[in-house]
Amino acid sequence: MSDSKPVLIETTGAGGYQVAIAAQGPTFFADEPAELGGLATGPTPYELLSSALGACTAMTMQMYARRKQWPVTGVQIAVSHSRDAAGRDHFDRQIYVDGPLDETQVAKLMDIAERCPVGKTLGGGADITSRRVTLPPGHAHEPPRDTMHEPAMVKACDEFDKTG
Repeated sequence: MSDSKPVLIETTGAGGYQVAIAAQGPTFFADEPAELGGLATGPTPYELLSSALGACTAMTMQMYARRKQWPVTGVQIAVSHSRDAAGRDHFDRQIYVDGPLDETQVAKLMDIAERCPVGKTLGGGADITSRRVTLPPGHAHEPPRDTMHEPAMVKACDEFDKTG
């Protein structure tokens, strides 16, 4: 099993919900809207999850287009999250691809969107383990680096080329 360094999340003491997230790049906040008791200083956890799905989709599509040397000039994804009466979560992706592509290329890009690694994780579920530790689990001066996503996109594109 491949591992990446953990993303570090820590309560800030500000507002009712604000947390600081140390990931690749600058530290940022996640929070809840002001009307729900937060400070609205960052995305909610479900907005982060939606953005992970959208980012992975766009990156995977862009990678595939680059490999095929297709003239994609941009990809824009809008992701919304909802939950039905039975409690099942749903993510709706609206995908816009810019560039002079033919219908076959667009269809292939829509197919590869369905194979993005984060989408596969959400669709298939994941095992989650939790354990208490007696010391803080990370240090802010050691930013995490995810080394699993890019190879997973490569694998999705490779597998798609074999089947599509």
